[in-house]
Amino acid sequence: MGARIQIIVALVIILALVIIIDMIRRKALELRYALAWLLVGIGVLILDLFPGIMERLSAFMGIELPINMLFFWGFCFSLVLIFGLTMSMSRMSIRIKNLAQELALYEKREEEKEKKKEK
Repeated sequence: MGARIQIIVALVIILALVIIIDMIRRKALELRYALAWLLVGIGVLILDLFPGIMERLSAFMGIELPINMLFFWGFCFSLVLIFGLTMSMSRMSIRIKNLAQELALYEKREEEKEKKKEK
């Protein structure tokens, strides 16, 4: 990879990291969700700045081309991220259902109180 494209990729990654950190600071993104993106951004930045690491890792893993290793790890990261988001969505769904049930019970109690007051 040429030095020019390495610099461009590094600048894009640094910009993305700054945006993520700013979103965390403004509370537009929770830290627990952003942490994975920060780690991946730092990892990709290291691989961009030191391309020999990726070549050695791919040779160690028995993968012929370093780009195939990068796609493999990207796919694995995507699966882990999707699984984590699915778990989070499932928890939120349960919480919303419980809150809706509690709200319905509260509204029913309030209606019963109003009926007692009218009598």
